[in-house]
Amino acid sequence: MPFEDVQIGTSAFKRNPYPFYGYLRERSPVHQVTLPDGQKAWLVARYDDVSEFLKDSRFAKDRKNAMTVAQLAKQRRVPTYFAPLTRNMLDRDDPDHARLRKLVLKDFTSRRVEKMAARTQEIADQLLNRIKGRGSLDLMSDFALPLPITVISELLGVPEADRAKFARWSKTIIKNTMTPLSLLLSLPHLIGLVRYLRSLIDKKRRFPKDDLVTALVQVEDAGDQLDADELLSMVGLLLSAGHETTTNLIGNGMLALIQNPDQLERLQAEPERMESAVEELLRFASPVETSTFRYARHDLELSGTQIAQGDLVLGVIASANRDERQFSHAETLDISRSPNKHLSFGLGGHFCVGAPLARMEGAIAFNALLRRFPRLQIAVDPNEILWRRGLILRGLESLPLTLSR
Repeated sequence: MPFEDVQIGTSAFKRNPYPFYGYLRERSPVHQVTLPDGQKAWLVARYDDVSEFLKDSRFAKDRKNAMTVAQLAKQRRVPTYFAPLTRNMLDRDDPDHARLRKLVLKDFTSRRVEKMAARTQEIADQLLNRIKGRGSLDLMSDFALPLPITVISELLGVPEADRAKFARWSKTIIKNTMTPLSLLLSLPHLIGLVRYLRSLIDKKRRFPKDDLVTALVQVEDAGDQLDADELLSMVGLLLSAGHETTTNLIGNGMLALIQNPDQLERLQAEPERMESAVEELLRFASPVETSTFRYARHDLELSGTQIAQGDLVLGVIASANRDERQFSHAETLDISRSPNKHLSFGLGGHFCVGAPLARMEGAIAFNALLRRFPRLQIAVDPNEILWRRGLILRGLESLPLTLSR
């Protein structure tokens, strides 16, 4: 497609955004686009620029800390009922962000994640047992989605009967491109999500158990704790972010391996390379395409481009991860790549708290799939593979595979 006609966020764009990002890195490293909802946004494309941008205090996560009163008055207002969802730590600046991050890390520890490794393997095996004897599967609905949503649900203490319902809500909300129609379609799911989270938190308060939601309800640090809105938004964030990115890692990663059979065969022959393979799949097939929204606190210059106060800026992680200035043969999948300083988990104060969980789940998922079904093949024309629309994440809607033996 002509680069001047690019519409980011669409399913067609998601299929292969890399030629556009390559153009930006070479010709327009800080580039303005129009988002599906009509907003203007700056895309930052080069690795060094994105790295600095993710740590740059000149940009705010909360638009109220950047925009003028007049600019804020023109912004679409969040209905009061949904406002608590915006109080998550992803959308907050320090000191609030640091306080919330410290409180959640008090219980979302590496020890808790390590304890889930054996259970994650068990869940993966159970899911693949259901497929045994079949000639095909949809990797996304049969494995890549249910594995991480089961893991994060068990960590948080979400009852099994509620997980499919939550997955539907999350999928619709993540696909929201902020257009009026998209917002309208998301409305029932947002209502359902808020009601459900309030009910779940109330149950954990009355009937505490050994799970992360109970721990968040009870968390306290030097007299500080999460208020009702912060608690609701934190649980919602952990549920959504705790499975969406890992779902994309498994789906995008397996597609990349199948399309690069030399690397697939190498990984099967050398399973000890799984740790570096996961890092390379995080780089090459970035499950997170861009950073979350940031706003310029004042007029400034970014890589020679003038950015005005209040402007929306996105660091394009998928572009930075393919930058030839940082990665030799950046367009090549290399499961032994080292060093591999990809940006898929971000940088700085907002580095992803779920990175250890995603890495653990990814390694177990790829190992289980390749051990059980060593000759997976794409069951449709690659051009027919459906990608999910959306702004921040990049992932597959479905991936039909055959189980050739």
